[in-house]
Amino acid sequence: MTTIPVATPAVTAADLSVWPASTTESRPGEPAVGGVPLADVADRFGTPVYVLDEAEVRDRCRTYHDAFPDAEVLYAAKAFLCRAMAYWMDEEGLGLDVCSAGELELAVTTGFPPERIVLHGNAKSPRDLETALRLGVGRIVIDSPSEIARLAAAVGPDGHQKVMVRVVPGISAGGHEKIRTGTGDQKFGLSIADGYAQHAITRILDQPQLELTGLHCHLGSQITSVKPYLVAVRRMVGLMSRLHEQHGLVLPELDLGGGHGIAYRPGERALDLTALARKVRAELTDACATAGLPVPRLIIEPGRAVVGPAGIVLYRVLSVKHTGEHVFVAVDGGMSDNPRPALYGVRYAPRLIGRHSTTGVARVTVVGRHCEAGDVLAADVDLPADVRPGDLLAVPVAGAYHLSMASGYNLVGRPPVVAVRDGQARLLVRRESLEDIRRRDVGL
Repeated sequence: MTTIPVATPAVTAADLSVWPASTTESRPGEPAVGGVPLADVADRFGTPVYVLDEAEVRDRCRTYHDAFPDAEVLYAAKAFLCRAMAYWMDEEGLGLDVCSAGELELAVTTGFPPERIVLHGNAKSPRDLETALRLGVGRIVIDSPSEIARLAAAVGPDGHQKVMVRVVPGISAGGHEKIRTGTGDQKFGLSIADGYAQHAITRILDQPQLELTGLHCHLGSQITSVKPYLVAVRRMVGLMSRLHEQHGLVLPELDLGGGHGIAYRPGERALDLTALARKVRAELTDACATAGLPVPRLIIEPGRAVVGPAGIVLYRVLSVKHTGEHVFVAVDGGMSDNPRPALYGVRYAPRLIGRHSTTGVARVTVVGRHCEAGDVLAADVDLPADVRPGDLLAVPVAGAYHLSMASGYNLVGRPPVVAVRDGQARLLVRRESLEDIRRRDVGL
């Protein structure tokens, strides 16, 4: 084990840069979020547990409204959705981007207005489409040619449904090859380059019950540069110009998707939202002026950037194992509640909480409890050298794509979600119990 023989340094403002803005630390090693000590949350609700700062979520919604006052902002529900999130989004004036009948029904039965919901998906099931039409979803994004006839038939000759077309603009952007969706070598959308997008649009125009309101694209995730979005604007407006020439079509909406990158560790780069809004607005205005088109209403779909930095996950250390030069700190969660490190190699900055250590720091790897060698939550990170079983670890920036991607591996059960605000903690999603798991197993 490599130990740096100095006292564990005090937590600095830079260290807390990826924590919610409400984070305070009245005593070393005892941080509070939303006025609630994290150690108290672990004691009350057990571990692993997800802590969601409600004020941080709401503040980030308002930041988007301030940056894009004339745009429609849709929260990408796949990042994390529960009834409270749907309620918060409604109160903050955001729409929703959903990808399944399950996400759609949860939102609508919570009271979210269906006309402010957009349904996505590269392979929508019959149930997805039936549910969307039954509940009156605002728009459906067509992702493949076969969907056109299916949707038109489901709507019926006397029905009406607003639709958009997901276009692949041929742009490579995103933090990992598995989350780059703007190129033609993946499963989403219809390509401009090979003419499939134009062909699909022509077919939609032949269906009078389908109203084409605009074009949609999504370049990828964890994008930290403004440039790809500006290229996308030019290419999408170029397609809109060709559609106007061929069909006399003037589309009122342009959806640039989301994918706005955030920092997971201190010092990492995040997308500059103010610069994005300013430059996209200017690029869209100039491109439309050149094409002789009115400026369409812009739609954006942030998910991770709304909820990711508002979440923290708390784990309890179960064991510390020294193997050669390596130290493995095993916790009571892992890839079943956060598969992202295994999928994308994501790196986090965990820290010890609940006590203050005065020892030096050691380079360790934080691993999960599951029967996979790849069950690693944080490789080669610095923690106090005296980290031991029973300690609490907190991992910030845990609000997006953790619980929403959680699995039932090893039948461990998914963790609960606790909201904190103004010194109060309340349960949003309860822990999945062994009884829940047994109830689904109905046969012998």
